[in-house]
Amino acid sequence: MVRMILVLLVMLLCRVPSAFADEFAVAAASDLNFAIKELIGEYEKQTGHHVKLSLGSSGNFYAQLQQGAPFDLYFSADIGYPRKLEEGGLTVPGSLYRYAVGRIVLWAPKSSPLDVSKGLTILREATVKKIAIANPKHAPYGRAAVAAMEHGQVYADVKDRLVLGENISQAAQFIESGACDVGIIALSLALAPAMKSAGSYWQIPAEAHPPLEQGAVILKQSKNQDAARQFLNFMRGPQGQEIMTRYGFTLPN
Repeated sequence: MVRMILVLLVMLLCRVPSAFADEFAVAAASDLNFAIKELIGEYEKQTGHHVKLSLGSSGNFYAQLQQGAPFDLYFSADIGYPRKLEEGGLTVPGSLYRYAVGRIVLWAPKSSPLDVSKGLTILREATVKKIAIANPKHAPYGRAAVAAMEHGQVYADVKDRLVLGENISQAAQFIESGACDVGIIALSLALAPAMKSAGSYWQIPAEAHPPLEQGAVILKQSKNQDAARQFLNFMRGPQGQEIMTRYGFTLPN
């Protein structure tokens, strides 16, 4: 009888964490694809909470959130979007967090004859038929790519060869799959194991484009604000910062 009671007690204790676990939804810019999945994995292991992740372009998420899309936490590749939500009274006061500064790179597959170390001038080469970037209308990394090409005085020569991805992850897929010859993508994607082994990249100088200041915010409509804030605190902590640094993000002071 005592043994049975102990077994039942152990089973009950094992179920307690899940009974108090929270689930919340995160909308994240696709440059975070690999970094945030690793962050979420560690966070879920340590807390028992569950995170529902949606990846896409910052601009599209911004438009959806203005219409009340059911997300608790928003990670944008352009801090301007969460600031506008804050100005519109749609966020939890004081929750805006500048979590990183992103970088862009010129990337080509290892099978390519292109030498990306020569920089953006290789985009003019006759062998380059298609160049992948994210759509600058709603993707901050796309806008940074256009600015960098304009800074390098190659945009006018190559704009008709651009293939626009819905977001920066799709732009990366276009090159990786062979649909495009070369492209400008996020450093965080180029450093992911699969892409790192599949191609080579050249880091575009930071001064060639406006800084990709990235920001996160908790939405006022969130029913799980405590868990969302806990996730932001985890990201700020040593383990979260190590993961972000490993994927090439410059961290805020």
